[in-house]
Amino acid sequence: MTTIKPNKVAQLSGALTHVTDPLDLLMFCKASADQLRLTILRILSRDSYGVLELCRIFDCKQSGMSHHLKILANAGLVITRREGNSIFYRRAHRNLNDSLNEMQQALITTIDRQPISTAHQTKIDAVQHERAANSAQFFDENADLFSQQQEQVAAYELYGPNAIELLTSSFNRKNYGSVIEVGPGEGAFLAELAPRFQHVYAVDNSQQMLDKASSFAKKSGLSNITFVYGDTKAQPLQNLQADCAVVNMVLHHLASPADIFFDLANILKKEGQLFVTDLCSHDQSWARESCGDVWLGFEPEDLTLWAANAGFKTGENIYLAQRNGFRVQIRQFIKI
Repeated sequence: MTTIKPNKVAQLSGALTHVTDPLDLLMFCKASADQLRLTILRILSRDSYGVLELCRIFDCKQSGMSHHLKILANAGLVITRREGNSIFYRRAHRNLNDSLNEMQQALITTIDRQPISTAHQTKIDAVQHERAANSAQFFDENADLFSQQQEQVAAYELYGPNAIELLTSSFNRKNYGSVIEVGPGEGAFLAELAPRFQHVYAVDNSQQMLDKASSFAKKSGLSNITFVYGDTKAQPLQNLQADCAVVNMVLHHLASPADIFFDLANILKKEGQLFVTDLCSHDQSWARESCGDVWLGFEPEDLTLWAANAGFKTGENIYLAQRNGFRVQIRQFIKI
């Protein structure tokens, strides 16, 4: 469980100077004066979870977990987001002018210094493994329908040229070192990367999709690509100091999208660049069943926060709107 040590009290109390609403302060203190609720906040540091997932992690009844989450929500420490028929909880971020902002930041900073117990981490890993397995199974079973499914949401022809334009603004010649593409799909973007970089790593946790990308590369005469079955924690990537990483329309399929920023930060060299293309937040819940989506897009602020926490600064951004209502964000992040 998460415990705030006595020597941290001064840090928290020092943040009270701007608190003006006694009721807000009371709810905040009540919410943070419980070991389980502090541990929930710790576990929500890099991911969102549904009530049933949190029940699995903490081995508790749904009614009890819902009670604790309600207290945290009333205190402004967590917020909800609907993903189709499911509701996920995540940490809340207060406005800088909020009277409790400094105190909340002090609390979160202290909580995040506490280690997650081995028992909790094991259960977190199990939840994320189940998410990832469901996503991989979908693509293994629907690899032949990839283009058709992609076109329902955002066709490569829409975002591809803009993603290439953003990439070219930084990598405009040949013979750069190495680049990683996570989730290359059928391989279209590999044809843009292979001429610019000496070595390309294409990573996918679906063997069927990796085979399709490999077939495309062979037919296109792209001979400098290594295909890696797995994710961004795969062993062949761990000793790299890559110049660039590309993640096109992948985040919304990942079990824990925030983690990929940390993984790639470990793989990229200083000033290495990360290009992310993904959907903005939407309410088209059919995409979960039809396209294997785990998440219904993301707010741009989500990506900015995850990147900053992993040690990136934000570069250029492109936003695209479509007639079908889906919006696409193309983002550049630079490792500090």
